Amino acid sequence: MGKDTLSITDNRTGKTYEIPIQEGAIRALDLRQIKNGPDDFGLMTYDPAFTNTAACRSRITFIDGDKGVLLYRGYPIQELAEKSTYLETAYLILNGELPARAQHEDWVHNITYHTMVHENIKELMGSFRYDAHPMGMLVSTVAALSTFYPDAKAIHDPQNRRTQGFRLIAKMPTLAAFVYRHSVGTPYAYPDNELGYCGNFLQMMFKLAGKYRVNPVLERALEVLFILHADHEQNCSTSAMRSVGSSEVDPYSATAAAIAALYGPLHGGANEAVLRMLREIGGRERVPAFIKEVKESGGEVRLMGFGHRVYKNYDPRANIIKKMAEQVFEVTGRNPLLDIALELERIALQDEYFVKRKLYPNVDFYSGLIYQAMGFPVDMFPVLFAIPRTAGWLAQWDEMLQDKDQKIARPRQIYRGPAERPYVPLEARS
Repeated sequence: MGKDTLSITDNRTGKTYEIPIQEGAIRALDLRQIKNGPDDFGLMTYDPAFTNTAACRSRITFIDGDKGVLLYRGYPIQELAEKSTYLETAYLILNGELPARAQHEDWVHNITYHTMVHENIKELMGSFRYDAHPMGMLVSTVAALSTFYPDAKAIHDPQNRRTQGFRLIAKMPTLAAFVYRHSVGTPYAYPDNELGYCGNFLQMMFKLAGKYRVNPVLERALEVLFILHADHEQNCSTSAMRSVGSSEVDPYSATAAAIAALYGPLHGGANEAVLRMLREIGGRERVPAFIKEVKESGGEVRLMGFGHRVYKNYDPRANIIKKMAEQVFEVTGRNPLLDIALELERIALQDEYFVKRKLYPNVDFYSGLIYQAMGFPVDMFPVLFAIPRTAGWLAQWDEMLQDKDQKIARPRQIYRGPAERPYVPLEARS
């Protein structure tokens, strides 16, 4: 019978160490005992970008990249996208179980009646240039909320954390819509508590005069897209939420840090890059030439929206979005870029070059086409990512605060600079 340990022999000293294996991992601190001498700090691991380092234990989201599986609290993403709503899914992510009817009604009520923001937020919005990027504005206004709710600093009070969760999830669509309307110069549209979460966001975005009528197909499409983006394990922005939150700062400041991480084009701007690529291709007949260019460019020309850091199979969210796109286009009209996208997908999935590299369409490949068809400008795409991901960030933050293993984040480094040396006066330097 084997033991759940790893035997390591240090060839520098000849010593052998037995390291416990728990849940498929070893504790990095267990390596510290492996030393070359009494003055040695001990062995560390070097893992840029944390490609093979688990920084936490989590019960929220499970991904099997090889099999194309994504689960929220054990529920397959396909079932939630088909049967659930965003707010129900957000409750699940934050609380661990789907709500009973009374819990659901209470949850929806609390979100609905926290959608208003302080009027001073409008003054803050007015201080930005007309062409300020929506994500820069969102980072700033979410961080500013911490000054409106000083009670948010009581992060070890479970009820207080719950209240801040209501506020953040409720106010994020309001802030996002205000950001958009500032950029186009139209008056802010206030929340309508008679509408659902996604319908209310659509009316705050696009209402001009009179009663705004929410199209149920577009509302449901946004609902599904929000469900698909609600959480995705330990990605860049989630890691930022946990890392900044580990200093015990309020949740608004930690969420602002997560949004800032999402602002980067390698994270929240991927669907914008897909649209840019499709426009550059220009037509369905030019797809074969573009595919050839990708293969022969040595990585300089990239196939955007294909492949994923985690998924080595088809992104389970991509199939859902592809089906949703057809329903949206029946309402909005067919996006002319869709034919290019479909031909690109067809050829890439048959080409040995991409199949061998396991480059399948990911969630970003079709989401940008849907958002564009619904009338959202490209600059708003990462904002549309941040709204639903707020539930995931809050769940991860809450879990981190209750994890006794967690401390303030403080990665180690391998120092490669000069050894200690004396200061040289300015006049003596050559």
